[in-house]
Amino acid sequence: MSTPGAALLNRPSVSGGGKGLAMQLLLAVVSGGYAVGAALNWGSEEVAEIMGDFGLSAAGLLAAVSCYSYARAIDSRERPAWLLFAFSSLMGAGGNAVWGWYEVILGEEVPKPSLADFAFLCFAPPAIVGLLVLAKRPVTRAGWVCLGLDSWLIGGSLLTLSWSLALAHAARTAQSGAPGSVPRAALSLAYPLLDIALVSMVLVLHFRRSETNRSAVNTAIAALALTVLSDALFTSPLLSAEYQSGQLLDAGWFAGSLLLAYAPWGARRLHPGPEPAGRPRVDRAHSRPITGSLPALTPYLAAAVCTLGILYNVVDGRKVDRMVVFTGCTVVLALVIRQGIMLLDNIALTQELAQKENHFRSLVQGSSDVIMIAAPTGTLRYVSPAAAGVYGREAEELVGTELASLIHPDDLGRVVHEVRRFLAAPPTEEPTTRIECRFKSGGGEWLNVESTVNRHQGGLILNSRDVTERVRLQAQLQHSAEHDPLTDLPNRALFTRRVRQALTGRRAGDHSTAVLFIDLDGFKAVNDTIGHQAGDELLVEAARRLQDSVRAGDTAARLGGDEFAALILGDGNRDPSAREYQVREIADRLRTTLSQPYRIGASEVRVAASIGAAFADPGITPSDLMRNADLAMYRAKAGGKDRVEMYAPQMQAEVVRKAELAGRLRTALHEGEFALLYQPVVSLATGEVSAVAAQARWRSAQGILFTPAEFLRVAEYSEGGTGGRGGSGAAGHDASRTAELGRWLLEEAVEQAADRHRAGHDVPVAVRMTAQRLLDRSMPLGSVEALLTRHGLPSGALVLELAVSDPRVPFDDLERRLAALHRLGVGIALDGFGSGYAAISALRRLPVDMLKLDRGLVEGVVESARLHKITAGLLRIANDLGMRSVADGVDLPEQVLALRAMGCTHGQGMAFSGPLDEYRLRRALVRGTFPVPGGAAQPALAGGSSGGSMAILRGSHNETPVPPT
Repeated sequence: MSTPGAALLNRPSVSGGGKGLAMQLLLAVVSGGYAVGAALNWGSEEVAEIMGDFGLSAAGLLAAVSCYSYARAIDSRERPAWLLFAFSSLMGAGGNAVWGWYEVILGEEVPKPSLADFAFLCFAPPAIVGLLVLAKRPVTRAGWVCLGLDSWLIGGSLLTLSWSLALAHAARTAQSGAPGSVPRAALSLAYPLLDIALVSMVLVLHFRRSETNRSAVNTAIAALALTVLSDALFTSPLLSAEYQSGQLLDAGWFAGSLLLAYAPWGARRLHPGPEPAGRPRVDRAHSRPITGSLPALTPYLAAAVCTLGILYNVVDGRKVDRMVVFTGCTVVLALVIRQGIMLLDNIALTQELAQKENHFRSLVQGSSDVIMIAAPTGTLRYVSPAAAGVYGREAEELVGTELASLIHPDDLGRVVHEVRRFLAAPPTEEPTTRIECRFKSGGGEWLNVESTVNRHQGGLILNSRDVTERVRLQAQLQHSAEHDPLTDLPNRALFTRRVRQALTGRRAGDHSTAVLFIDLDGFKAVNDTIGHQAGDELLVEAARRLQDSVRAGDTAARLGGDEFAALILGDGNRDPSAREYQVREIADRLRTTLSQPYRIGASEVRVAASIGAAFADPGITPSDLMRNADLAMYRAKAGGKDRVEMYAPQMQAEVVRKAELAGRLRTALHEGEFALLYQPVVSLATGEVSAVAAQARWRSAQGILFTPAEFLRVAEYSEGGTGGRGGSGAAGHDASRTAELGRWLLEEAVEQAADRHRAGHDVPVAVRMTAQRLLDRSMPLGSVEALLTRHGLPSGALVLELAVSDPRVPFDDLERRLAALHRLGVGIALDGFGSGYAAISALRRLPVDMLKLDRGLVEGVVESARLHKITAGLLRIANDLGMRSVADGVDLPEQVLALRAMGCTHGQGMAFSGPLDEYRLRRALVRGTFPVPGGAAQPALAGGSSGGSMAILRGSHNETPVPPT
């Protein structure tokens, strides 16, 4: 900031400045009025004597009161000085009052000497001591000696000049021996000598005054200087002989007293006080260079004045007085001593400066940082030797070059902007700044350099260090934080940020931008069959294919596990059909590419890709866009996998509905809204009840029982999952709720079966359970056995209807678990036989007792000859293996006849009975049989008997009418 700007910032407030100006005007008017009155002799001699005596006394008294009041108001080291100024002014006021007593009251001439002279003589010593108190005290003994020498240089010079002009005449008068001449001469010499001492202190201390309350001290010094000047004029031979009270000379004393009275109060109002934070401070040493050099010139000025005193006597033809010679010699001696002390100080300072320079040179040259000084023009004036090790360039080579030529062109604009901003900022606010840029090395490569910049004589000092390795490490850490460690594709965080940029940047209005979510179907099977290392290799290859298949500018990412994503930037096309065609084409190409066989070691692996796509519709957020693509991807998996699905709003509505159903289910479980019904499993030959299949029913708020089939389908989809290392959070919550439902169903069925067993009804109970649930880690090993033991149900009275529909189920674990239960006596039934691909493997490896025909086969066994043959073949397999067979969903008499003719041993359905509550079930068990269409008959094919324990899977999940209880 420029000096005028700094001065403008430091100007006093409007109110304070106005009061100070008013006081100055009042002071000038009063002093001017007194001077005019004195020049006009006040109109009469009487008034002139009164104003010349008592007027000056009143002004001195005012100054004494003002200084004393100010001394009491402050609490600092200045207080003694202002008390001494008050005493000095009081002595001056007393001297003028005595003078007025003689001239005005008594009408006599003031005697020589008198009490007034004593008072006037007491004016200077307190003022001198007060100035010493305000002065900046020397800190060394040599400083005190220099202060005394400077005072004598000034005082001796003034004494030489004064002696030559006037004091020699007074001394000769004293030597004449006339009566009363000695006291008068001594008095006439005392005034100027004390004034000379006071002037010497004023001049010396003007350059050594303290910085505290500078304005008040300056004003006090000016007041004392004006008083001393008036005293000097009074003691001159030209005026002292003709002086009378009330003359113009009194105006100087009057103005000096008023100025001293004004000094502590008015000057303090003008003082700007401490500079506010943030405002630049003006360097007073730079703003007043002449004032700063005056102390050094003081000895020479004093010697010049002394020489003038001697020359005056020589030019006037007078004999040089011994006093002048003695004083001149002492002044010269003091000057020699003063210069000797200065010379010793200069030698000591030079040595100290050389030591510090060597010290700092060693620090600079030994520092690993490069220190450079740039001129205001940008030219390097100094470069430390460390440049050779850091930049690979010698310091001498860099000196004289332009700093801008060494900075990378892409960074130059930013660096120039930062330097200009830094130089324009106030130094107190921002003493340094930091700049990072690329700097050209001696080998031609660009190094990352961090520089701390300071101001230096209009230019800059740069303390620079090479941070290339740190920048590289930061870049690596940033890359690792934003990229998948296995495939090096952007991770979820970076992908989400790029989606946000696409939605909020310059492409914010482009609604053809789309997000694809991709899941690899069958990836978990790869991990389970050939190992996780092979799975990682497959993921790396899939990532490479995905990266090569997307367009330039699009983003491919791995979100986790076997889930990938792609951000497809739009081209501004607003036609919905055109943008959907374009994105579907890209998605189909990605699906085809990712579904190609993978060569992993010596094996060839195949996986498919399910892809969901969603568009950046107006107002959509990044999280909503990614959620929509995720929903579409899960819809693609649910629709058969290896396909592309475009997001539609009803998908979100379906998710909301499923979430509501899941919440309702959990509430129903906790509040006991579920009921357990049983459907009898009847022998098709005799009509006897051989088992009961447990089925859960949900009692609505209206009291109606209905099956939770819709939620169970959601649960099956959740348990089926997507495979891989990722998964859906919603699916996990649904699976946890269905697990809770499954545990409730098993425990309730076992408990009620135990009650029936104790009542004499030994009919087994069949409970449906999925293979995933049986192997679920949340269901600890031995839980089924512990449940049977706790409720006292024989193990042979429980049949587990097992549904094996997920190819990812580990058959080894399932085989071990079922073998343990089978050894215990628990019956095992294979549910849905004829619909799942795993049926043959299950028959080959699992300890299955019974086969339960799928409902889809039973429904068309009469109408479709093809289904009739398939069903007959499956029943033949069951009979050949010695297993019982159960037909699910036998609702018509024709179906009973057809199944019995094909060799089916048991059935359940509306042809015999719907689901029954516990009360009606016990009544049915007491009866023991149900009528069989066509009458009782023996099975057409050999097999097991119609009685005994049977594995029963769940019956129809369609809503069925229930008789009122």
